[in-house]
Amino acid sequence: MRCVIARFPFDLTKSGVLETMKGVKPEPVTGQSVIIGRRHYPVKQVGQVITRQDRRDFSAGEVLRAMAQLGFTCRTLPAATTAASAVGISPLQRASAMLDAPVTA
Repeated sequence: MRCVIARFPFDLTKSGVLETMKGVKPEPVTGQSVIIGRRHYPVKQVGQVITRQDRRDFSAGEVLRAMAQLGFTCRTLPAATTAASAVGISPLQRASAMLDAPVTA
């Protein structure tokens, strides 16, 4: 499939992406992600590996569109885990929630 990422055309295939990402250790996911095989990869990491471009050169949306068209599952963080759920809690609880760690006070 031909797609444009950061104004450059790429011919990507699902098998080609799987082969390219084989052996790449996923970074911690803090935002949008792509499931490749059994692993969750941050969108920007996938874009950097498959295009060999700097992460600042493309948007996450470009990579998400391409990966979705290839048939990969793309995920975003639920809105409830962001600012809406942080209302009315202490800064310690907010930081603990961001780190997914229990509060020990």
